[in-house]
Amino acid sequence: MYNSTKKAQVATFSQFSRKGWSLFSCLHREVRIGVLGVATLASATPRLMAATPAQAEGSMQTGIATHADTLALGEANVSASRAPMAANVAARQVLTLTHDDLAAAGVRTINDVLKLSAGVDVRQRGGFGIQTDISIDGGTHDQITILLNGVPLVNPQTGHNAADFPVNISDIERIEILEGAASRVMGSQAFSGAINVVTRGTSATTPHLDAMVEGGSYGTVRGEARTAWQWGQGWSGTASGSYQRSDGATANSAFKGGKGFGTLNYDGSDFSFNLQAGATANDFGANTFYSAAYPNQWEATRRYLISARAESKGRVHLVPQVSWVRSLDHFQLIKGSTTGENFHRGDVFTAAINAWTQWALGRTAFGAEVRNENIYSTNLGRDLQPGQYIGIKHEDGRSYTKKDDRTNLSYFAEHNFMWRQVTLSLGVMAERNNAIDHKFRFYPGIDLSYRPTNAWRLFASWNKSLRLPSFTDLWYKSPTQEGNVGLKPEECSAFRIGADFIHRIVTLRFNARYQRGTHMIDWVMRSAEDSKYYATSFSLDNYGVGADARISLSEWWGKRQPFEWLTLSYAWTTQHRRAGEPYFKSNYAMEYLRHKFVAHLHHRIVSRLSADWTVRVQQREGAYLVYQAAKPTADLRPYGTHALLDCKLQWTAPRYTLFADLNNLTNHHYYDLANVRQPGFIVMAGVKFNLW
Repeated sequence: MYNSTKKAQVATFSQFSRKGWSLFSCLHREVRIGVLGVATLASATPRLMAATPAQAEGSMQTGIATHADTLALGEANVSASRAPMAANVAARQVLTLTHDDLAAAGVRTINDVLKLSAGVDVRQRGGFGIQTDISIDGGTHDQITILLNGVPLVNPQTGHNAADFPVNISDIERIEILEGAASRVMGSQAFSGAINVVTRGTSATTPHLDAMVEGGSYGTVRGEARTAWQWGQGWSGTASGSYQRSDGATANSAFKGGKGFGTLNYDGSDFSFNLQAGATANDFGANTFYSAAYPNQWEATRRYLISARAESKGRVHLVPQVSWVRSLDHFQLIKGSTTGENFHRGDVFTAAINAWTQWALGRTAFGAEVRNENIYSTNLGRDLQPGQYIGIKHEDGRSYTKKDDRTNLSYFAEHNFMWRQVTLSLGVMAERNNAIDHKFRFYPGIDLSYRPTNAWRLFASWNKSLRLPSFTDLWYKSPTQEGNVGLKPEECSAFRIGADFIHRIVTLRFNARYQRGTHMIDWVMRSAEDSKYYATSFSLDNYGVGADARISLSEWWGKRQPFEWLTLSYAWTTQHRRAGEPYFKSNYAMEYLRHKFVAHLHHRIVSRLSADWTVRVQQREGAYLVYQAAKPTADLRPYGTHALLDCKLQWTAPRYTLFADLNNLTNHHYYDLANVRQPGFIVMAGVKFNLW
């Protein structure tokens, strides 16, 4: 999703129509609406955190104004359809967190942001955003698509490294969370949802530089800097970099690494263009990554991204896009040893074209995508002949001896029908993968929204999705795991209903879902005497509900009192395994969050000093296998329920911000992943400043 950085033309209206299609003709232009109550202007996507006034200077935010006189709206488009759709008329719920939301919450990593969503499960092995598995609505870490400005960060090797975002927190304009099956919108791997990270442009006419440095518990140090600039007619660019290191908050979890990200943008009258590139490098102790029988595992990952995207601005918008993502992985089952050592190099090449146009009956979009995924490995794939071996860079005498590749071809078609208070989105994805067969499979979907008043939006949807097995699912073999080359693609049929309510004091969001899955993939231990996890498939029903509320205490109680806003979020999930082989322990699919509750309070202490309090309560299904002296005991202990209390203090001045993050104030130790005892109290403190 391209983030336009050129200041848009402004159209000013003194009257407003409630019809759902009224603002569509104004997309890609800044709209300023005067003398209008804020309830009609609020984004229909409720926030988990404070909503702030949108900025007129090149912003893409969709905030709720604190004054009812004038509000500038940017291009409030969200990733809910193949054609760009304004949030307040989209046919599907999308949870959106803006840059100002993230700043108000005091978060330092994307993983910290996602923890605040009740529907998102974030499981960390080592803390500080390292070794993180992310899933949505009871799914697994392999069942979501993560995108950067609409470019999928595909890693067909494994979803364990999906959260290795090649972008810094200061780059983020907003994060969009699309819950539920979304293959026809986000591509074949968006099985249980998608997360799209949209980066910031620049509104400054002269270059500026922001920087941040922090340090704290366990010898943790972080530094980050970002610059942005404009030049010429429509040209702009951004660049950022960061470094972090730590002794680790749990046993064998020390890490070091860095990120770099940059963009080059052009926004002209006839077309726009965006080039982005990013890289990450992480070395870390992989505590019990594949089995607690080997507590001293180690891993090093590298990820590189480069993509280009353009869009014409005629009656028919053509949007070609190409990208390349390379992932390198060096894993040691025993640190410093060749036992169970693996090297992997994966490349994903994607070329796509999307087209959309607006006409009397709404917006029609269609497109195609071809994606080639390949991997060279010492463990994953089919054996290469000795003459086909490829040397491993920086590893003298070592070579990749195995390879696998597959090509996925997809066609998309969608129509968004808008009539008065109704938006209806109909679409289908036709998909063919040469690693399965040469047949097309069809994954349709229908989304409906109805706006009976300015405050209410009602939703209903049905979508089908698929996910291809990862190369790890198919091929991985070690003393503790064994893949299954016979696995079929996961498929599901998902139903969702929901409602949004927008008011200047309270914003509410509700949803309920049912998902029926077949060929679902999990890694299971078949008996108590077993020492391995085996990749297998089964049938699964997934049910759940969610609710979010944001209360503007400053609007309710007045601005003289210190409390500004409160958010409350809750999600409940249950699953029924319809069919599949018996098992002793599930490693992923059946270890979902049954209950998650998040409360977040923001208030002032003095004029420049503010505090954010967060309470998270989670009950995880499943149990972890107890090991003694690196040997399994056949004793399963339930994860149970735990609660965490965090506080973030922030002193804000015009040129700098001082902050302190106090995490797990009650010093509570718990297990969120098998045999990894999570740390107690952690403190981080630092300063963020604007150099010019």
